[in-house]
Amino acid sequence: MNRFPIWVLLLLFFSLLHLANSVDVDTRSILANFFGALSSNNGVSTPISGWNLTSDPCKDRWTGIFCDSKNTAVRKIYLDKMNLAGPLNVSICYVPSLAASLSVLSLINNNISGEIPEEIANCMHLTRLYLSGNQLSGKLPQSLARLNNLKGIGISDNKFTGELPDLARITGMEMFLAENNQLSGKIPNFEFSNFLLFNVSFNNFSGSIPRNGGKFSVSSFMGNPGLCGPPLPNKCPKKGPSTDDILMYSGYFILGLAFLLFVIVKIMKRKREEKEKIERVNKVAAVDISDNKLGPSSAEYKSGVSRSEISMTSVDADSAMVSTSLIVLTSPVINGLKFDDLLKAPAELLGRGKHGSLYKVICDNGMVLAVKRIKDWTISINEFKLRMQRLDQVKHPNVLPAIAFYCSRKEKLLVYEYLQNGSLFRLLHGTHMGVRFEWTSRLNIAATIAEALAFMHQELQEDGIAHGNLKSSNVLLNKNLEACITEYGLMADEESQSIPNNITGPESKANVMNPFKEDIYRLGVILLQLLTGKLVQNNEFDLAKWVHSVISEEWTVEVFDRSLVQEGASEERMLHLLQIAIKCTKSKPEERPSINQVAVMINSIKEDEERSVVLES
Repeated sequence: MNRFPIWVLLLLFFSLLHLANSVDVDTRSILANFFGALSSNNGVSTPISGWNLTSDPCKDRWTGIFCDSKNTAVRKIYLDKMNLAGPLNVSICYVPSLAASLSVLSLINNNISGEIPEEIANCMHLTRLYLSGNQLSGKLPQSLARLNNLKGIGISDNKFTGELPDLARITGMEMFLAENNQLSGKIPNFEFSNFLLFNVSFNNFSGSIPRNGGKFSVSSFMGNPGLCGPPLPNKCPKKGPSTDDILMYSGYFILGLAFLLFVIVKIMKRKREEKEKIERVNKVAAVDISDNKLGPSSAEYKSGVSRSEISMTSVDADSAMVSTSLIVLTSPVINGLKFDDLLKAPAELLGRGKHGSLYKVICDNGMVLAVKRIKDWTISINEFKLRMQRLDQVKHPNVLPAIAFYCSRKEKLLVYEYLQNGSLFRLLHGTHMGVRFEWTSRLNIAATIAEALAFMHQELQEDGIAHGNLKSSNVLLNKNLEACITEYGLMADEESQSIPNNITGPESKANVMNPFKEDIYRLGVILLQLLTGKLVQNNEFDLAKWVHSVISEEWTVEVFDRSLVQEGASEERMLHLLQIAIKCTKSKPEERPSINQVAVMINSIKEDEERSVVLES
């Protein structure tokens, strides 16, 4: 029996081992041809490494190539801003081993032209396809809808035309960005509840926006004259009802009419009972209260304030038995102001939530106040008074103090100075017309919030009083446009109907909350809002989750607000602030930094920014 020399066996073994830990020849060849076809059209030498047959894409780290942990399969291709040109070819989808492993193809901001070939569907494991900022044109291939693993498509700023393929059949889609094209037809009936980002603005789409599309802002749909329905202001024309519809709605009308009559009878009966009760209470209260009344004043009706929803007059009758005056904490200006005076003053609703409402109140003497009305807080009157008095002892120039309060058995009022420059939320999301929100201003506000919160945490740690409801709408701007935290230490208002509310940490959903660590999470969300400019719209959009997902895809720059990028803000310092925000929004509270650490880190970035400005000047 013939035996092979031992050196032959060793050579064969190491050869097989090398092949098992290398990218196959077909993959190298097709990758080199793919890049060569695009780079040879630009006439300019592109500063890259690799992309030839004499090296290995994974081991030799070809520019823009990202592989699996074993360095045997190409997972991602990022060739953004490489000055690539010529028609798009998808030859990389022809090699089975590459098509089976490739999950991300990104060619953003090049000069690539032509159409997307139907063969793109051969890359069946693609999860991200980013082609924005090129010269691509024509119709999108129907085969795109067969890429069942796609989570994100970015085709903005191209010249695509025609109708979209049936992308709604891709159930895991989270992002679709197609603004600034010439696409037409109807928007597919996407499952918008799964989406984190969506934008089809400035195209030629028509018809009604699909159900749940209203979770996104107007900016996601503007520039399409034929589109209608929420969130756009133009309503869709109603279709004429069929005979079946008429019969069905007639039945509903009859049932509704019967129910309405029943409700009217009940309301009339209840009103009679309430009137009798109030008359009885007023007789008792008349001994101690001379002229105070809790009924609606003519001023409120003239201002158009609804008694059932907005009016400050709908205070429970039991309140009259508890207190007739505000308890003034800090302001001699409002000494002598009665609870009854607030009720009679015209009130403008600024925001309404599950547990209370916020009003702008103009008193008879011209004084303008902000009044927070809280309902159903299960804290006793004595505990509430002690809390307010403790909070009054802690002063910070960037924390707006309550200047007076009122409490009864069922509800409580807090009176604040009214700051007319609005909130950080309004400034971030464009309701301050003509105000440019630059990077240095955002950084200063971030540092101010962190410092103020650090001071309050230190002073109130032993009392267990955190902010409890920190969000961009509770950060106001004083006359110098400096950040000023408001509503510190009040009951959390998790279901506000007038502002975004998906800003709570994961532990609050599990009903296991460290209030101080929850403040850190909420501060992290504010930092993310400052960096991204994105609107936290409702429970279906989790800003922290979206940022973490984008970072995991190694696409960090995409999170930043475009206006900051256009301004030329320091990418390095924005990344440092982003890292702080990510630490603050860790899912486990114990992994989040302390507020003192956060304040120090943000101030360090601020100091670097200030030194940079001095050097540049």
